[in-house]
Amino acid sequence: MHAQTGAAAAGDTPGRPARPAGYWERVDRIVRQAPPLSDAQRAKLRTIFHQTDVTKEAA
Repeated sequence: MHAQTGAAAAGDTPGRPARPAGYWERVDRIVRQAPPLSDAQRAKLRTIFHQTDVTKEAA
């Protein structure tokens, strides 16, 4: 899924420590093992991510 690996992959965030080798492979493995989200969980996440910044700051 993620082509970038290694101690200093190109996708690392500046100012943060480099991700260790195998980071994205571990993330992909954990995601594959997780159960699928329910419709209620998807709806809640959709609501959270579509809130305005003012609403997020108030929360």
